[in-house]
Amino acid sequence: VTPVMSSPCCGFLAQYTHHHLVAFLLTFFSYVLLHASRKTFSNVKVSISAQWTPSAVITCGVELLMNTWEENNLFADSDEATLFLGVLDTIFLFSYAVGLYMSGVIGDRMNLRYVLSFGLCGSAIVEFVFGTLTEWLQFYNIYLYCGLWVLNGLLQSAVWPCVVAVMGNWFGKSGRGFVFGLWSACASVGNILGAFLASSVLKYGYEYAFLVTSVLQFAGGVVVFFGLLTSPKEVGEYWEGEEEGSEEQGDEEPRETPKAIGFCQAFCLPGVLPYSLAYACLKLVNYSFFFWLPFYLSRNFGWKEAQADRLSVWYDVGGIIGGTIQGLISDCMGKRAPVLAVSLLLAMGALVGYSHSPPDQVVNAALLATTGFFIGGPSNMISSAISADLGRQEALRGSQEALATVTGIVDGTGSIGAAAGQYLVSLIESKLGWMCVFYFFIVMTGGSIVFILPLIVTEIRAMWRDRQARTHQL
Repeated sequence: VTPVMSSPCCGFLAQYTHHHLVAFLLTFFSYVLLHASRKTFSNVKVSISAQWTPSAVITCGVELLMNTWEENNLFADSDEATLFLGVLDTIFLFSYAVGLYMSGVIGDRMNLRYVLSFGLCGSAIVEFVFGTLTEWLQFYNIYLYCGLWVLNGLLQSAVWPCVVAVMGNWFGKSGRGFVFGLWSACASVGNILGAFLASSVLKYGYEYAFLVTSVLQFAGGVVVFFGLLTSPKEVGEYWEGEEEGSEEQGDEEPRETPKAIGFCQAFCLPGVLPYSLAYACLKLVNYSFFFWLPFYLSRNFGWKEAQADRLSVWYDVGGIIGGTIQGLISDCMGKRAPVLAVSLLLAMGALVGYSHSPPDQVVNAALLATTGFFIGGPSNMISSAISADLGRQEALRGSQEALATVTGIVDGTGSIGAAAGQYLVSLIESKLGWMCVFYFFIVMTGGSIVFILPLIVTEIRAMWRDRQARTHQL
């Protein structure tokens, strides 16, 4: 049995108040700032690699500085530094995945505002120490960097389950696909903001890119701590859809706080495992574009790095539009899985088309936006709207809290797939070339369809039964 959605009413926006708007904006910009900080590390890798190796100074012929670097440099050449940067990416993603499994459980047992603020502020401090303080102190140590990045992954993992849980508390199933589709653009907006902030201050040194984004993120955590209301209950509101599947109680009966569900129980909820596995395949593809797209554009087409960075934004633009439109369509249909299936099938065709893109930036941008629409859209929907559906499904009957736990499971499983994918992409590209990388993406996209195929069949059957029932009534 899968979660059953009710079709939205035409005026679903009328049920929302200014409290909903504040919750939407605070959670949205919380994740925007987090992703901007995450993107900063990707944008300054060239500068960090140069700083960790003596090669840049040796070519200048400055003996004094060369001697200084001989005492402090971490690596003999840029290739070793680049390899270590890749190791840091893998360390971060795996620690982030493990943290998601834990933070979701914690989020359902503690005040979401406290957990979210702790994750934002703690991660900001770690990033400041990693990128700014170590450079100011001229202190470079491999083990320190690894330890800080493990801690950063664990702290950042506290944010996504909490913001999805807060959104799930405020926005019921009516219109959730559209609202969450629009809201899930936060990651793409954060990518764009991070690229802009880093490029703006990079001329002063990469440490200032970390400084700007970490200060903004810490300030966002403070605002969230003092300004976020995690649930309508905090302002005495009980609106329809807040606890789907629960029996309506009379006003004279006190409402009990739902008991947090166990991790294994959450994993066994209908739909959680197949969507988690599907998201592992899909996030592998999505994050491969996140990490490798500028490199691919520069290396494959010979475009300048700045041009490749600007062009890669079109993938995020397509994902923003795709998540919003597909979420709205799923609301109108009252089903999510069939929309995902159609989009992912078209994504496989889009990947084939993009792999044969000519060396024309306009055509490449159009194909990128199309690919982002059909890949980024489903990715955003699974990680937000569908996770909220699964965490508030009828199987819980409103008696147990599982939203943050389910979100952590889905995104954690997806992050494990993304972490493994980064190594596989580099391996396939080095051995077989970029065309085989795209074939790999197509296979992974098809795999995500296979995992949710039983849910697709179930929802299509339900739609057919509903249609027959309406026909008989007429």
